[in-house]
Amino acid sequence: MLVDSHCHLDYPEFREDLPGVLARMSAAGVTHALTISTTVQTFPAVRGVAEAHANLWCTAGVHPDERSDGREASEEELIAMASHNKVVAIGETGLDYFRAQDDCEWQRERFRRHIRAALACRKPLVIHTREAGDDTLRILREEGARQVGGVMHCFTESLPFAVASMELGFRISFSGIVTFKNAVAVKEVARAVPLDAMLVETDSPYLAPVPHRGKTNEPSFVRHVADEVARLKGVPVESVAEATTRNFFGLFSGARPAPG
Repeated sequence: MLVDSHCHLDYPEFREDLPGVLARMSAAGVTHALTISTTVQTFPAVRGVAEAHANLWCTAGVHPDERSDGREASEEELIAMASHNKVVAIGETGLDYFRAQDDCEWQRERFRRHIRAALACRKPLVIHTREAGDDTLRILREEGARQVGGVMHCFTESLPFAVASMELGFRISFSGIVTFKNAVAVKEVARAVPLDAMLVETDSPYLAPVPHRGKTNEPSFVRHVADEVARLKGVPVESVAEATTRNFFGLFSGARPAPG
């Protein structure tokens, strides 16, 4: 049993063949998945995918790099979005300075609203951080995010950042990047992070793992991520699958394994 802890099943790449994507996911032994919200406008579609399938859940949130044309989702709106029983987390949220052309205060304020919404509804956070590690940790600490914890998704930061995140109650999630030959630093973090603090994901349709690199990613490919983590840690892939599945359901307490 494996869980894809972060994918985007509402995206156009899956629109024509979602039944096929889910069938291949099942055939690969990937039994459950979490599909992630990135905008207020597309949230109903994200929620709709989760509602239609017993083994899928979703999140509520606005991606840190998503421009809002001057209108930001309020804390109250985020809480209302998260009230549905299929919504098990707030996010993805965080900070992304990679393409930043201003001081990004709007991102930091958005991030704080998401954390406060998570605290209000007692749901964990799904964090995206890129070239913003210090500010990400600082704001999480200032806002008391340790009370709900969450996951650092698609991890590409340093080992010290991973350690600091785990101290705040956050799991570390590895994507297809960990299979890339040049991802030396990410591989070292995967070796160091304990199995009981780890998740695996695809971030599909992006970042397809080796041997599918360059193709459209999908949840069934999370098995390749688990295989590489197992190789790096020198443990059976079954150990990685068991631990990351247990960690998923432990973190996202609103999710329950689908019958059968």
